[in-house]
Parts: sequence; C-alpha cells; structure tokens
Amino acid sequence: MARYLVEFSYTKEAVAALVKKPEDRSVAVGELISKLGGRLLDFYFTFGDCDGVLIAELPDNVAALAVDMASVTPGHVSKIKTTILLTPQEAMAAMQRAGDVALRPPGA
Repeated sequence: MARYLVEFSYTKEAVAALVKKPEDRSVAVGELISKLGGRLLDFYFTFGDCDGVLIAELPDNVAALAVDMASVTPGHVSKIKTTILLTPQEAMAAMQRAGDVALRPPGA
C-alpha cells in the first residue's frame, strides 16, 4: 500500500465546534480511511499553514482522492493537500530508471 501525507485546515466554524465540544478527530478520520481500505498511521494538530497533518496507508491514488473528497464534502475542512510518500527504496528505483533515460534539453 502507498503512504500519503495529508495536510488540512478546518473552517472557523469547525474550530469553534471543537472548542465548544472537544473531540478526538483521529477516530472519525481513521474510520473513514478504513472504509476505503486503508489505515491511519499518524494524526497531528499543527501550528502554521495548516491545522493538522496525517499519514495514511491507502491502496491507491483513487482511494486517496476519495479520502480528500469525503473530507471536504461536509464543509468543515477548508483546505486539504495530499502528497504521496515514497520510501528510500522507491526513490532509488526511480533514480535508476531516470539514469536509463534522458530528456532532450530545450533547443537541442
């Protein structure tokens, strides 16, 4: 299974609801990911450009996009960004493949 880093931000209304009634959102997110054949590995709240990040294993890119779509549909997530994560071994395999091919430079 592939791993994904998901960065997300809540709407101000969602933050207000969480302050009024604190809830461990990793439970709901984990259930969603599980329904799509994956597994939630890590879930953190953050400072900065986003409100939180998570790392999940999912069967494929279609499942990852489904997580994003299902997360924003209710309207409490204002921003979401998903990045596929590659292991060092996968990156090395890409390096080896890249070494076998070359892109013609512009104008050549």
